[in-house]
Amino acid sequence: MEKIELTEEQWRERLTPDQYQVLRKAGTERPFTGELLSVKDDGTFVCAACGLELFDSSTKYESGSGWPSFWAALGEDRVKLIEDKSMFMTRTEVRCARCDSHLGHVFDDGPAPTGARYCMNSLALGFEPSKDGAVQPAGAAPLEHLADADGPSCG
Repeated sequence: MEKIELTEEQWRERLTPDQYQVLRKAGTERPFTGELLSVKDDGTFVCAACGLELFDSSTKYESGSGWPSFWAALGEDRVKLIEDKSMFMTRTEVRCARCDSHLGHVFDDGPAPTGARYCMNSLALGFEPSKDGAVQPAGAAPLEHLADADGPSCG
């Protein structure tokens, strides 16, 4: 897979301010505000920055966390996992393998068969419906819906 590398100025031009804050600055949207949280249609969730296919809708589940959650990525080559020691804890950050954008975090408290909970920011994702599905928004929550540094730590 060919990597995508852009300057910060190019990312700012390509993304909305809210997406830039999450994808490029590792921000977190507030829980229960993301437009993709309630999407239940068949399709594929993609990186909002570069369009790389990341998660199949069949792996999405309701975790109760307030962010879209998945029990598996489409492949180990789609996401990059990085140790994150911010916010006075150790977590595993999930980044897009193609453009290195921040997507969220993965935890080991998810359902079978993997036990993983990929807790993703809606702002970091787009949704591509299966050929027979209706188009869903890949939109963004307003900037005031982004979590503060001491806010929730899922995304």
